[in-house]
Amino acid sequence: MYARPRLPDPVRAAAVRAVIIIALTLTQLVVVLLCTLAGSWLAFPMLLTTIASTVVATWAVLDIWVTRQAWQQRNGVLSEPSSVARPRRWPARG
Repeated sequence: MYARPRLPDPVRAAAVRAVIIIALTLTQLVVVLLCTLAGSWLAFPMLLTTIASTVVATWAVLDIWVTRQAWQQRNGVLSEPSSVARPRRWPARG
């Protein structure tokens, strides 16, 4: 049904969080543009909050990467030998 396996839950949650934050940041950017074109006093405070939101959005995107790396480190490695692994040879004692 799916071409790729689903993302792990913590990674998916971080991705959803990042998409929502990025969408809000882009909405703020549009509001800043419209306030600037209208000559409103709200343009400067919105510009400052948009800059802060850009920092938060960057942090959220990095959070996806960090969460993915941490999940792979904790859960991504199976410690079972593959079918091509050779059996271990113990040295003969004697």
